[in-house]
Amino acid sequence: MEKTNKTKVEEFIRVDHAGERGAIKIYEGQLLALNTFVRDDDLKKTIQEMKTQEKEHCNYFENEIKRRNIKPTKLMPLWDLLGVGLGFGSTLLGKKAAMLCTASVEEVIDAHYEKQINQLKSDEKKLKEKITKFRQDELHHKDIAYEKGATKKGLYGILNKVIKTGSKIAINISEKV
Repeated sequence: MEKTNKTKVEEFIRVDHAGERGAIKIYEGQLLALNTFVRDDDLKKTIQEMKTQEKEHCNYFENEIKRRNIKPTKLMPLWDLLGVGLGFGSTLLGKKAAMLCTASVEEVIDAHYEKQINQLKSDEKKLKEKITKFRQDELHHKDIAYEKGATKKGLYGILNKVIKTGSKIAINISEKV
């Protein structure tokens, strides 16, 4: 049986845990804006549904962190704060920006999960199956975001690049720290 590098598996679980928690925090920030300054019940319902799936993903990785005795990223409090801020700020900019936030993050996560799936060997079959399922959920979220108005036209293109760059930086740091 081909074995997956143990250090890589630990990095995958640590960063995926941080990422799924980050997604929850982004949605919490968006819901905070929707509950205080912006009124859009349709968008609120959509975000609540996506947040529920992210909680399922986060719970899985939380359990894996405990089960495998892996240290979570030390930067979790910073990621929590930045996630809420990103969600809140993007929603204050309007529905297109809020949905672009989701689409941009999910596009980075798609590539990230695909890379992990390709590195997991047969000894990590269950982890590979879970990441594959979660990747499909994330792709569905991206599709929903575009259906609900996400766009990269005009200044939204800059926002897209900023969100994607920030997401990639958070991934690279969270794998190691």
